[in-house]
Amino acid sequence: MVNVVATHDPGEDERALLIEMLGELSQIAFLKDLSDVDRSEAIVQADVLLAWNPLEELKPEEYQNMENLQLIQLLSAGADHVPFSLVPPEVTIASNVGAYAEPIAEHVMAMALALAKKLFIKHKKLSNGEFDQLSQNISLKGGVCGILGFGGNGKATARLMRAFGAKIYAINTTGKTDEAVDFIGTLKDLEYVLANSDFVVIALPSSRETRGLIGKRELETMKENAILVNIARGEIINEKALYEHLKNNPDFMIGTDVWWVEPFKQGEFRVDRPFFELPNFLGSPHNSPTVPGMALKATRRAGENILRFIRGEPLRGVVRREDYTG
Repeated sequence: MVNVVATHDPGEDERALLIEMLGELSQIAFLKDLSDVDRSEAIVQADVLLAWNPLEELKPEEYQNMENLQLIQLLSAGADHVPFSLVPPEVTIASNVGAYAEPIAEHVMAMALALAKKLFIKHKKLSNGEFDQLSQNISLKGGVCGILGFGGNGKATARLMRAFGAKIYAINTTGKTDEAVDFIGTLKDLEYVLANSDFVVIALPSSRETRGLIGKRELETMKENAILVNIARGEIINEKALYEHLKNNPDFMIGTDVWWVEPFKQGEFRVDRPFFELPNFLGSPHNSPTVPGMALKATRRAGENILRFIRGEPLRGVVRREDYTG
C-alpha cells in the first residue's frame, strides 16, 4: 500500500475528499495531526507527499530522511517555490496544472475590462466632480490578445477573450495547439506577438527562461496603448523597467495579480517603486483563484494525479528540474 503524507493542513472537506479518493489504495497521514516522533516516521515511510508550500511545511533536514519518496504532488499550479536542491533527484515533482484556470481567467477579464473601460480613472474623476463622458474607452472586440503561456490558464483566458470578439495570438513551448487561435508560436515569436497585441496576458511559469523576460526592450515593443495583465509571477517582468514605462507612457496600462515580493515565498509583501500612485496601474493581492469551493476542486485535481501515480498511469504537470535550477 502506498503511503501518502499531506504536509499542509487541509480543511475538513478536503481531508474527507482525500480519504474518499485515496483511502482504499493508500495509507494517508496528515503531518499537522502527528507528534514529532510520528511525524518523523511518516516522512521516512512516505511514498508520496501532497504539499502546498514544501519550503515552509518541511524542515530542510527532513528531506534527508525521505528514504522511500517517489512523488511530490503540489497543490499549487506553479513550482518555483520548491526547494529543488533538497529534493532527491530521483523524486518526481508534479504541479497542479490547470486547477485554478477558470477563476484566474475570470480575473484576467475583470482586470482587462476595468483597464480598457478606464473604470478607476473615470471613478476618480467623478469623485472630483468631473463628468468625463466623451473620452474614449477601448473595445476588446476586434482586438488582438497575445497570451504568453498557453497551458490551462492561457487556454481558459483565450476562450473568454474570444467570446468578446478578440483574436488570439498564443505562445507555448511547442508552437502547436488544438485550440482555436489566430496565431501560435514559441518564445522565439515573442517580439511579433508583443508588437501586434492590444492586450497581453502573461500566463507563463517562472523559470530560468522566463524570469526577467519582459524588460525595457519588450515593453517598448508593445503598442503605446496596450494593456498588459500578469497572472503568472511578478519576476517575469522587470520591476524597474515596468515602473519607468508606465510613468513615461500614460496610455499603457497594466493589471497585476502577482508581485515581486509576496508573503507566500518571501514572508512579506513589498513593492520598491510607487506603482500605486500611477493611474494606469491596477493591482490585486494574488487572489485570482480565491473563489468558493476552489480548495476542494484543487485537492480533487491533485488527488486524481496521485491516483494516476498509484495506478502507474502518466502524470499531469511533471516538472522539469532543469527549468528551475542551474
